[in-house]
Amino acid sequence: MATAPHHRAGRLTTLAYLFLLLSQNISALLLLPLVLASAILTLFWIGLPFVILTGILLRTLADSQRRTLGHLLPKGPIPSAYRPIPPGGLTRRGTTIITDPGTWKDLLWLIAGTANITLIAIPAALIGHAIYQLLFALGLAGTALYDSYTPTTPLDQLILLAPSALLLTLGLLLLPPTLDIYIRFNRLLLSPSEKARLTARVAHLATSRANTIDSQASEIRRIERDLHDGAQARLVALGMHLGMAEQIVEQDPRTARSMLTEARETTRHALTELRDLVRGIHPPVLVERGLDGAVHALALTHHLPITVTIDLDGRPADPVESAAYFAIAELLTNTAKHAHATEAWIHINHGRDRLVITITDNGTGGAAPTPGSGLAGIGRRLDAFDGTMNITSPQGGPTIVTLEIPCALSSPKTSPSSARD
Repeated sequence: MATAPHHRAGRLTTLAYLFLLLSQNISALLLLPLVLASAILTLFWIGLPFVILTGILLRTLADSQRRTLGHLLPKGPIPSAYRPIPPGGLTRRGTTIITDPGTWKDLLWLIAGTANITLIAIPAALIGHAIYQLLFALGLAGTALYDSYTPTTPLDQLILLAPSALLLTLGLLLLPPTLDIYIRFNRLLLSPSEKARLTARVAHLATSRANTIDSQASEIRRIERDLHDGAQARLVALGMHLGMAEQIVEQDPRTARSMLTEARETTRHALTELRDLVRGIHPPVLVERGLDGAVHALALTHHLPITVTIDLDGRPADPVESAAYFAIAELLTNTAKHAHATEAWIHINHGRDRLVITITDNGTGGAAPTPGSGLAGIGRRLDAFDGTMNITSPQGGPTIVTLEIPCALSSPKTSPSSARD
């Protein structure tokens, strides 16, 4: 097994996580009576709303523990694999929560709260007592140690420094092994089973597949609408002008010439609309110059100053390039329309078989993927590739959006590019 992950952080940081874990387990212990009460009330059906409420609270608390443990684990947060709570009646939602294997694993973690608190409290109590005794010996805390012992001379106070230093050393020495035992034990409790993981994976793939099909159908309808209202209408008008010119070319050549001129202008507009439509489906610059050149070209045409830094040793597959390009374009559009930013930054690199794209702006923040928004559309687009989107956008800014798409690269380049557009 790998070296204890908490060695990556300093002892003060590890101690802070220790107290955070302790507070989460105390909250779990307080939640346990509510869970038991709701379980008893389900015998009378009236407990179903309480089961749903306590189930959601339990999931939230367990997920917060997983995220905290993720800071101490080399592989990041422990994944959760809950069945999604369906919209609908109380019976259906309550049954989903009760029959979910993830709920029962969380209950085991909840019941083990006393053991967890005891395990964490050993080094925490030693360190806390040592700090209090040290402050007391220096005359910075109280007049009597735990209201039971009052030193009468400065020497008595100084004598307390030795045991406080010993306790502090002992607590810090016990901290790594205690935390290691805690992490192993709680990872065992909170990690989903392989069956639950596969079930959640299948559910996610089914949802992303349905979203992809809907997005494709919507895109096809958009293309059909653009063709019908744009190029097709102009081609119909072109045919009418040519037909009328053909009928009057001998009787009124001047009018026929005017109609032909108008037909030529209609042809030019139709070609422009067709080119724009093709660019909206798959920009030619993306085919010719790849994601590197396409993003630089996109930044050049944007009215905001955009710093572009790209470090790629090759090109992703065409569908991945297209998804990444349009996601970046949508994010820059949102930046211009809603963020009131004065500058933006794009960074693209590849590592661990993942294309990582970071878009940052200095706008007003508050970005969120609400239903029907462009950000939600980007999430659906990335789902088709098992990609993810993380948004950090506090009120007042800045906004940082990170896109990750699993993919491999091909056709290696000679060197990465970095430019300011």
